Amino acid sequence: MHVIIKRLKYWMVRAVSVFLPQKQAIALDRKRRGQEEYRKHQLCEYVFASYGKSGRTWMRVMLSRYYQQTYALPERILMGFDNFHKMNADIPRIFFTHDNYLRTYTGNVNSKKDFYHKKVILLVRRPQDVAVSQFFQWKYRMRANKMAMNRYPPAGSDISIYDFVMNPDCGVPRIIDFLNLWARELPNIDDLLMVRYEDMRVQPENELPRIIGFLGMEPDAARISETVEFSSVENLRKLEKENYFRHGSRVKAKDPGNPHSFKVRRAKVGGYRDYFDDEQVATIDEMVNTRLSGIFGYGAEEPAPAGTETTGKAAFGG
Repeated sequence: MHVIIKRLKYWMVRAVSVFLPQKQAIALDRKRRGQEEYRKHQLCEYVFASYGKSGRTWMRVMLSRYYQQTYALPERILMGFDNFHKMNADIPRIFFTHDNYLRTYTGNVNSKKDFYHKKVILLVRRPQDVAVSQFFQWKYRMRANKMAMNRYPPAGSDISIYDFVMNPDCGVPRIIDFLNLWARELPNIDDLLMVRYEDMRVQPENELPRIIGFLGMEPDAARISETVEFSSVENLRKLEKENYFRHGSRVKAKDPGNPHSFKVRRAKVGGYRDYFDDEQVATIDEMVNTRLSGIFGYGAEEPAPAGTETTGKAAFGG
């Protein structure tokens, strides 16, 4: 019944929006999305929060694979909010969120009050890499209505990757603000596990058990190993080309002829440096070094994780 109501709301909002100014149409759609996120927030056992393009889809693949092995679930499907829970009630409902529409709906824009008493996994990634991944998401995968709704440049805009990354509405400044708010609010959250994308890339065999344990399961070494192997960048690129995953386009190329439109795009921590000259890199890094909270470990003195470019693990922008 909920699915039917959800679809009716979607089409009603679309129909009404035709007759509204863009600003009002966007506000109406954000409210619809916020209502749906609030429903999931109220029902979930766990929250998985991250900024967009921080590796959430990769994590969703890994969790899906681990649960499939543990509970003998069908393959070729990805975990959503409660689809795995419906197949086996022992699997928790996990609310995956970028904390975008929910906080607008609840009014908790300048705090993380919505998560104070939730069990939260916070996935973070170096802002420079997130911003570059956001650029390719915007340019090759993002729908026009999402661009307008989230203050991205309009489709087809002639904007360089450097100008995009420096843009306060969509680039590094916005990502820093997002992370700094979480940093300020961390002491107020009862139960939180922070996971760095970079650590997952280098040592997934060590990081994944932390997540599995936080989710209330006893990590199994054989399942961890199989999950990591399944989620390797080589395998996931192959599966994406084959449209392996059913239901939705989370791991599906927008344009099979364009490698930039693939979800599994690169496998390189610190790869943002490949897109800018030395002066531009210095400017971007200075912004992060001076403005971002040190709690995440992305300061100027931190070296790139050893082995990052040769491990062959997946690099997603979730």
